[in-house]
Amino acid sequence: MKPLTKLASLLMFLGLATTSLAQSEGPDARAELLDRDGDPIGEIHFFQGENGLLIRLQLEGLPPGPKAIHIHETGTCDDHCDGFTDSGGHLNPDGRKHGLLNPEGPDAGDLPNFFVHADGTAWAEFFTTAASLDGRHGATILDDDGAAIVIHENPDDHHSQPIGGAGARIACGVITGL
Repeated sequence: MKPLTKLASLLMFLGLATTSLAQSEGPDARAELLDRDGDPIGEIHFFQGENGLLIRLQLEGLPPGPKAIHIHETGTCDDHCDGFTDSGGHLNPDGRKHGLLNPEGPDAGDLPNFFVHADGTAWAEFFTTAASLDGRHGATILDDDGAAIVIHENPDDHHSQPIGGAGARIACGVITGL
């Protein structure tokens, strides 16, 4: 191999390594998810980008099938026996209607559905520009009363009010900055 080719290969490798390191930086916030018994079932990590918020979940111990997931307006999950209702409604400072397909929506807490496998595990990523950790775009998650992320027992139909037919809240996590 010619010296210039070796140098070019080395520079390309270093560039890829640097890019990989930049992409592997840790999350900016996290939420430990609790089920209705108050037991931990996994974590959700939040990565704040210049153009939006990446949300990555890794969970276990959920009932199988499609599930709705939403960001809720208040950062509490203390009432796990009562179905996490203290977390309030969806994050929605602009008063929009619920639903990714609603012409008067979506609200800032709306996210796509995800799927739980037969063994109770789930891994998914979502991207939103409707909410951010620090207010750089969309609704602010890490404000004075915080926010929670809530999983429902059924999928969201993305249109009907107030929660798209998603059913009971079965898991919740308070979003905290790192």
